[in-house]
Amino acid sequence: MPYATVHDVFAATAARTPQAEFLFTESVTAAAYGIEAGAIRWSDAAERIERLRVAYMQAGYGHGHRVGLLLENRPAFIFHWLALNALGVSVVPINSEMRSAELVYLIGHSEIGLAVTLPERAADLRAAAAQAGIAFETMGPDDAVPRARTAPPRAGEPVGTDTECGLLYTSGTTGRPKGCILSNAYFLRAGEWYAALDGVCSIRRDKERVITPLPLNHMNAMAFSTMVVLLAGGCLVQLDRFHPKSWLASAKESGATIVHYLGVMPAMLLSAPVSAADRDHAIRWGFGAGVDRKNHAPFEDRFGFPLVEAWAMTETGAAACIMANREPRLVGTSCFGRQEDFVEIRLVGDDGSDVDVDAPGELLVRSAGPDPRRYFFSGYLKDDEATREAWADGWFHTGDLVRRDAEGNFFFVDRKKNVIRRSGENISAVEVESVLNQHPAVKASAVAATPDEVRGDEVLACIVMSEGADGSQPEQTAASIVEHALAQLAYYKAPGYVAFVDALPLTPSQKIQRGQLREMAQSLPGQARCIDTRSMKKRQA
Repeated sequence: MPYATVHDVFAATAARTPQAEFLFTESVTAAAYGIEAGAIRWSDAAERIERLRVAYMQAGYGHGHRVGLLLENRPAFIFHWLALNALGVSVVPINSEMRSAELVYLIGHSEIGLAVTLPERAADLRAAAAQAGIAFETMGPDDAVPRARTAPPRAGEPVGTDTECGLLYTSGTTGRPKGCILSNAYFLRAGEWYAALDGVCSIRRDKERVITPLPLNHMNAMAFSTMVVLLAGGCLVQLDRFHPKSWLASAKESGATIVHYLGVMPAMLLSAPVSAADRDHAIRWGFGAGVDRKNHAPFEDRFGFPLVEAWAMTETGAAACIMANREPRLVGTSCFGRQEDFVEIRLVGDDGSDVDVDAPGELLVRSAGPDPRRYFFSGYLKDDEATREAWADGWFHTGDLVRRDAEGNFFFVDRKKNVIRRSGENISAVEVESVLNQHPAVKASAVAATPDEVRGDEVLACIVMSEGADGSQPEQTAASIVEHALAQLAYYKAPGYVAFVDALPLTPSQKIQRGQLREMAQSLPGQARCIDTRSMKKRQA
């Protein structure tokens, strides 16, 4: 690895392509943030980052410090991150959707002494820090840097590939968020892996324009879309968020050639009327995960570019990334590729033994070669026990259920803890949700287990109804939803209870909060607007 830090990579590319466009803010994001639309060149960014680096250094920040960044997806996030990285300071991205209890936990756990924040959130951060008992300062993105309260913890040690670059918190779908310690090596490897992709996903040096609506406080935007631009050159188009009505116009305005997506985005784009603008773009391919099987082929046919499914976690980064970047991609099957030489993979059952072909098992991964943890996260902050548990028996336990066919293709099944076990049958919550979401009365669904005296678990579906759907006869609507499920799934997978709710429990990153959902599922049966549909579930002749 020729570089020691993320800043080193940026500096090298900026020196090579000083007049090229580095960051592009299209008009929708510019309006949302109240900033100027247009391009920032590599040389201009380098000057801003150098000024910040000097300011932080003169204020006493250095190797081993951590600084929070609550800057949404603004260019300022990139500038402060790279300036701090040059000094060996780790950044702790803070989701702007976080509120009091979440901020108290994050600030107290990470022990950040400074946050660069939007001015309107400074008081919230200071109040949370006071509650956490942390000595704390805030500054705006253009403010003078306050003096560091402590000396750099690793002063005198060289900043290198093993230095902590970022502390990213998991979404906390099953409990308290964990702080994933991510080194420079982790980020550099992500950029190298991405830049070397082939097949459907080739990268043209200094030519790609990567557009993403994903948040910079998550690994996809920080470690993949940003890092491939830093390493391979080109331009990053960081949107404030996903706007389905203007997304195509933003892609065209910015000249995007590669897009990043999550599964919900193709569904929302497909729901819009067909237009000649659907193919009026320069997009070559999309990088993402979780596209609904029924939407995959129709999206590619309509919009004219492939959605390439991949698998990774915050903990793995690119060290164990699996991607369907070569044909056949098996579109519409939840296939996310085959094993590469740099990673070792096992699929195991509950007893720890390897499962058979086409049988679901937990995905275990590690780096090939003498160091199984090479380029993975460095560990969970202040939680050695969780780190050891994740690495039990020398393999990283992902918690994802995956199956592998005879040709070596991997298919995502579900999160292991999302599995409902009814009368000995394992049922994937994601699989059932995918079917329920196709019903015209369903805006969104979330499925969990609820206790059943006879069967162990029963399937309970929480349903948010579509706008305009008739909610006056919930029993009839529930029956229609279950009939829809029975037509597409084995009878035991259909909901035994249908609960109509105003909203689903979601994490700040808009994922289903599975822990809270499981708690809801324990108490919903018997309540108003929770319909018992178990009598509809009969084994087919």
